[in-house]
Amino acid sequence: MSETTFVAYLRVSTNDQTTENQKLEISKKYNISKWFIDDNVSGSTPGLNRPALSSLLNYIRESDTLIISSLDRLGRNLLDCLSTIELLQQKNVALISLRENIDFGTPQGKLLLHIMLSFSEMEKSIIKERQLAGIQRCRNKGVHLGRKKTINDQEVAKWRYDSGASIRKTALHFNISTASTSRACRLYSKAS
Repeated sequence: MSETTFVAYLRVSTNDQTTENQKLEISKKYNISKWFIDDNVSGSTPGLNRPALSSLLNYIRESDTLIISSLDRLGRNLLDCLSTIELLQQKNVALISLRENIDFGTPQGKLLLHIMLSFSEMEKSIIKERQLAGIQRCRNKGVHLGRKKTINDQEVAKWRYDSGASIRKTALHFNISTASTSRACRLYSKAS
């Protein structure tokens, strides 16, 4: 088994903030071999869209340990935070958060992570239920959802039947996909 390498991730949201306090706190306890720093990057920015965190996730190796000053450095959104932690777990990387005093490599840390993941899963389900309820409410009101139609189904179907053309030839004539052509003809035949 290879020796553990400590890697640190630091983040501040604005130009008038500094990562020096985070760096000092981590340096007191760990000998960091590589620092990844996102300056002026909001915690609401998804983890994979942050340059330093993205680089860290590409760099970090199995048996490395990632040190952060607090969980909110990974992100303000629980789901984004947990997806980053899951990526680290897939790589068998340990994670230690100093402020919360959590080592996600210990049995207690793993238990806490599973609890957090359960809440995350529940939150995803609730969001999905709300989304579906909103879609249904809009449909009941007769609100059109999705992209605005750019083709006239009746015109496409009529041209196809009048000219005896294939789906493909009709699609080429109207400069639309064969799927759109088939749908237009199917919808028009149902309406007729």
